Amino acid sequence: MQQWVDQIAQRLQARGWMLATAESCTGGWVAQELTALAGSSNWFDCGFVTYSNAAKARMLGVSPAVIESEGAVSEAVVRAMAEGAVRHSDARVAVSISGIAGPGGGSEMKPVGTVWFGWACEGLPTEAQCHLLAGDRAAVRRQAVEIALRGLLSQFEKA
Repeated sequence: MQQWVDQIAQRLQARGWMLATAESCTGGWVAQELTALAGSSNWFDCGFVTYSNAAKARMLGVSPAVIESEGAVSEAVVRAMAEGAVRHSDARVAVSISGIAGPGGGSEMKPVGTVWFGWACEGLPTEAQCHLLAGDRAAVRRQAVEIALRGLLSQFEKA
């Protein structure tokens, strides 16, 4: 993951941009990976760990009606989380994650391992992707962090 973080840092610094994260099932792991790099305060603004639905609404401005109708693990919610992270920070780019890491909590429609990702980047439409990740809770969360970081890199290729 370190090589991705290094590349993210270089791209943010080249643009003079700050980054924010909005995490649910990863519990701040993406922010931890990013801030493990010395000097990250030059390009990392903040991380929102919004595990509860109430926190998503209060801290990021995600509509409770959207959470109720779509579920916390949904495209609409991760888009709103990413956009809210930009809106409630000094960041110009953000990543969001909401998923079901397990071992419980899954359903037929959203099985354990279902993880939604959102990326909001200035000048680009907000993107979202869903992945069905395999493994135990730790494996799902680790894969989610990797996907989030790779997705951030792809945003810079488009901006």
